[in-house]
Amino acid sequence: MSPLDVPAAESLLLAGRLSVEGRLVQASNATLYCSIEHEGRAAHCVYKPVAGERPLWDFPDGTLAEREVAAYEVSKAMGWGTVPPTVHRDGPYGPGMVQLWVEPDPDIDLVALSRTEDDPVRRMAVFDAVVNNADRKIGHLLPPGDGRVYGCDHGVCFSVEYKLRTVLWQWRGKPLTPEALEALGRVERALRDGPLTARLAELLTAEEVDATRRRVELMLKHRIHPYPPEDWPAIPWPPL
Repeated sequence: MSPLDVPAAESLLLAGRLSVEGRLVQASNATLYCSIEHEGRAAHCVYKPVAGERPLWDFPDGTLAEREVAAYEVSKAMGWGTVPPTVHRDGPYGPGMVQLWVEPDPDIDLVALSRTEDDPVRRMAVFDAVVNNADRKIGHLLPPGDGRVYGCDHGVCFSVEYKLRTVLWQWRGKPLTPEALEALGRVERALRDGPLTARLAELLTAEEVDATRRRVELMLKHRIHPYPPEDWPAIPWPPL
């Protein structure tokens, strides 16, 4: 990822001039690869305009970009930096999500990575349970090669219904780590006494914010990784 720190990255993403350089053609929604520059700082990023979102039967139209930003806000509250800096702003094709580009290490086998029990991947599984990620594919894991693992494509998160669909089920039913419980505690406090509730209220419905709070409370109460849903496909298709 860019050497910019988080505040600097957010500032660049919000104020920088976006220049579209290409399109990620495998993405189901319009996903544009851009350069961004402001006051001597430059980076690459992904820009997903709301106008390029395909309608879904189970999520309201025009809300995917805001859900991506909400996922980033939860990631920040957890303290793990699981999601690259992400903002909602206007762009060449209208308002949308803009996220700092993370270049994955091409020498890392993503399929093998998804099957490990490494800490960064386990953190991703906990994060996905909090945001109720309905589409954690293998290709949504971004390992830059420095030991960290980022996640992308969080447009179908935060449903009120339990829709967790992921390739990371190797911890199902296992006890959460002390580190995970600490991160969940940070989110729970931010949803109760901190600014996270107000921020999510700008991006999600009140029911979705309440459902997020309940998921965190349940994980803290039972202290285990969740099991796959019984009435919803457990693994996204295609899984890669």
